[in-house]
Amino acid sequence: MRGGLTIVAGVLTGNVLGVGRVALIAYLLGTHSYADSLAVAMGPLDTLNSVLINSIIFAFVPLLTAAQGAERTALFLKLTRGFVWVFSVISLSVMLAAPWLMRALAPGLDPQYFGTSVNILRILALSTLSGGVAAVHCAMLYTHRRFGPAAFYQAALNVFTIAGALCLWKFVGVYAFAIGYTAGAFAQLSIVYFAARSGLDTKDLPPCQVRWREILMKPAFFVVYAAGIGFNITFTRAYATHAGPGMAAALDYCMRGVAVPLALLVQPIPPWAPPPPPPSTTTTSTTWTQRGNFTADSTRLVASAFLALGPSLIGWSLMEILARSLFALDRPWPPVFAALIPLAINVAITLRIGPFHPEYLGLGASVGLISGFAVLFAIAHTGRKRWLEQG
Repeated sequence: MRGGLTIVAGVLTGNVLGVGRVALIAYLLGTHSYADSLAVAMGPLDTLNSVLINSIIFAFVPLLTAAQGAERTALFLKLTRGFVWVFSVISLSVMLAAPWLMRALAPGLDPQYFGTSVNILRILALSTLSGGVAAVHCAMLYTHRRFGPAAFYQAALNVFTIAGALCLWKFVGVYAFAIGYTAGAFAQLSIVYFAARSGLDTKDLPPCQVRWREILMKPAFFVVYAAGIGFNITFTRAYATHAGPGMAAALDYCMRGVAVPLALLVQPIPPWAPPPPPPSTTTTSTTWTQRGNFTADSTRLVASAFLALGPSLIGWSLMEILARSLFALDRPWPPVFAALIPLAINVAITLRIGPFHPEYLGLGASVGLISGFAVLFAIAHTGRKRWLEQG
């Protein structure tokens, strides 16, 4: 109970600060092409970080819990050393492949802003290294039931993103948001690093007996599940760049409105069950104070996008809760299968109606997620009796 309350406090703090972060983005960028360039780079990178971080925590909290004393410490250090290299390679790969990735993530982006989105993605790629290494330390903290340092990850990102934008906007423009976000990820790494290692005895440790094959196989199912859910939104945002300037940013603003209730409904569940892959680290709503570059036209654009995307919260939250339960029961195949359904339905609907009604681009994601939950519920209901007998 105390752990759940701590996580709730962290989620609430992060999302309250997130209102300020997204409001600042809207004030400075509105729904213009610079806002699109930030959305198509930060949104997918945010999703990638969430998939990797939550997969690490999901896989390694039980693994660390099963070990005791010096064996746990040896395993923790082995995980840290190994995943420093893993996440370094991922970050470097994203930086090198940024131009090709942005052609896939923003095929309809105004060419004048394409270089900006590439540079933003390269800056943000460094946060994958810090976030991934921090996740290993969070897993160690969760093993010892110490939730406070890890619970405020979103808060750290948002505080530094806001501070970076306010301090650097006049000097580097839209890049200030990416610099602040990355600085926040490294700040959170510093917090959990010292919290996890304080009082840790690293002398005369026995060799770790857990093989790398076993370590890498642990998060495999959850990576596939989380990636399936994440690609659903990433596809919608990428296709939105074909709908003209501002549509990708409008969808990104709407995602913030879905993120908060989703996080409050699902994330406080104890972290030894699989954590959810949050679609974003901030929140907002479709009702904005029309100031700065966020005009009345921006409000209408975001409101129309939210009308189609908002219902995705129903299917998404129910699917997350049920999938977490099945993962905890060691039934990974139904969630993995169900996670692919929303993407398939979303692609079919979006390609059909997108060119004619761009304001309904979020409809495919909403219908897909609700359908995915319906399929997952049917599988769980029909298999319940058999699973209970096997259990």
